[in-house]
Amino acid sequence: MPPFDAADHLPDELIERIRARAARHDAENTFPHDDLDDLRSAGYLGILVPQDRGGAGLGLAEAAILQQRLAGASPATALAVNMHLVWTGVAKVLRDRGIDDLAFVQEGAAAGEVFAFGISEAGNDLVLFGSDTDAAPLADGGYAFTGTKIFTSLSPAWTQLGLHGLDTSSPEGPRLVYAFVPRSAESEGTIEVRDDWDTLGMRATQSRTTVLSGAVAPADRVVRFVPPGPNPDPLVFGIFSVFEVLLASVYTGVARRALDVAVATAGARTSKKTGKTYAQDPDIRWRIADMALAYDALPPQIASLAADVDALADHGARWFSLLAGLKHRATATAKRVVDDAMLVAGGSSYFTRSELSRLYRDVLAGAFHPSDPESAHATLASAWLGPIES
Repeated sequence: MPPFDAADHLPDELIERIRARAARHDAENTFPHDDLDDLRSAGYLGILVPQDRGGAGLGLAEAAILQQRLAGASPATALAVNMHLVWTGVAKVLRDRGIDDLAFVQEGAAAGEVFAFGISEAGNDLVLFGSDTDAAPLADGGYAFTGTKIFTSLSPAWTQLGLHGLDTSSPEGPRLVYAFVPRSAESEGTIEVRDDWDTLGMRATQSRTTVLSGAVAPADRVVRFVPPGPNPDPLVFGIFSVFEVLLASVYTGVARRALDVAVATAGARTSKKTGKTYAQDPDIRWRIADMALAYDALPPQIASLAADVDALADHGARWFSLLAGLKHRATATAKRVVDDAMLVAGGSSYFTRSELSRLYRDVLAGAFHPSDPESAHATLASAWLGPIES
């Protein structure tokens, strides 16, 4: 296989088109249909789909590099597409481990379908380990889902919604049901996508609230039954690993863009006091060096852990703490780097016309994704100290 080249999948001219549109979509609070169309035409929706199913056949480590590159052009576009890539990544993780239950996801993505991630629920800090959505079994093997999902990125564009709900009807006890509901359920009145996304940053993701009122997943789209609570089920591992790695990649891309903008700004600004550019100012040089020290630690961490997922490495019980830690470090570091970039650029960065102003707002979203800071610290504490005594 030839060496991986990110430009083969995200050419410079495509990156620049997406970058040129980012400010408009942020200002207008609109979904980047134009970005998605370009990415679909470039085959980007299928980068994690194996070649024998019409995709590019990339691994998670390669997709992580591409998402860093895309996020440097438009964080919101990268974050929105991330949710589609999570499902194609999960399909790959499962197939690599001998479970081919999500073949339809791979085939659909290669054909241009868009898969959304319907897991988050208001107040549900169990996330993958529980659900407030009711999953009612149907006679034909399908399931009807009733509940409310939040932060459903790609809301104007998805064709299949991957979600979970709790089935309490089984005599063997409650079980979480993972399934996919088609967009046709919206026209049938069992799905309502509310136009309620008006946020501080990441505005173009259009991660709207999705209300399910008996939305049906056909029997052949019911993919997994999992006991509630923490467990090592391959689907749970697949979602957690791909989600955390790709999410860390998006915010690492934001950090890199902020660093690049800070460097360019320092070289363009001239001090009235010294007559030299700010790139020659010792304090500015120290700040940019500090930003680079923080940023440089992130890509190797992502590459290493993503490669371990691809290689079926066995970290045992350590997997969840490693993945949660990666996400937390990436989002926290990205925020710190953007903060410093604002200081390097000075007062001009405070205007909404500044790219740094947008990056500053976008990067704030990182703290709200699972694993949030509290969850990440609890996971790491349990890994190193053991569980809290009851």
